[in-house]
Amino acid sequence: MPRFESTAMSIPGLDEIHAFLPCRTPQRWIENALASPDLMLIDHAHCEKKAASTALSLMYRYVEDTELLERMSRLAREELRHFEQVLSIMKKRNIAYCHLTPSRYAAGLRKPVRTEEPGRLVDTLIVGGIIEARSCERFAALAPHLDDELSAFYTGLLKSEARHFRDYLHLAEKAAGGDVSERVERFLALDHELIQLPDSEFRFHSGPVPDAA
Repeated sequence: MPRFESTAMSIPGLDEIHAFLPCRTPQRWIENALASPDLMLIDHAHCEKKAASTALSLMYRYVEDTELLERMSRLAREELRHFEQVLSIMKKRNIAYCHLTPSRYAAGLRKPVRTEEPGRLVDTLIVGGIIEARSCERFAALAPHLDDELSAFYTGLLKSEARHFRDYLHLAEKAAGGDVSERVERFLALDHELIQLPDSEFRFHSGPVPDAA
């Protein structure tokens, strides 16, 4: 898709995200999103709220880590601002915010998270980084196909999401005291599986939903 390639090349940091992730979003998922714009926005709002909650949870759990506190505080503020922006777009479009069951993606990624410290913190940060990277990749994949308002909004989110991805991985390396590539590869393998395998319900981080039989 020429327009997608042109848009992607103009976004700083997106090449890094594409190189990091094991696969691109399937075309079928993009078709699912375009067929369910209201659901896409509702679940996007939930994702932003959950991202802020994750950052706040880390701040409460690891109060002795000043750098983590500073980076997560900034991240939580930005995610809540994004949440407010999505709600504003929904309000203009008469889309009601409501409860949704979560996709399997985040829970699936968290299954191998270790329970003992510092492994628990390292793995939690890696998962956070992968979720931010996947969100960034999906914003870029969607933006060329959306109306002008949503396209500009999703393109505008890319810079902060790319920074969040880097912050999480930096903090993971710091918590581990060195290289975390082996753990990252384990979680990326899960990301690949969860993104490629068909899902029964469309969500912002779901796999592709096949046509109904």
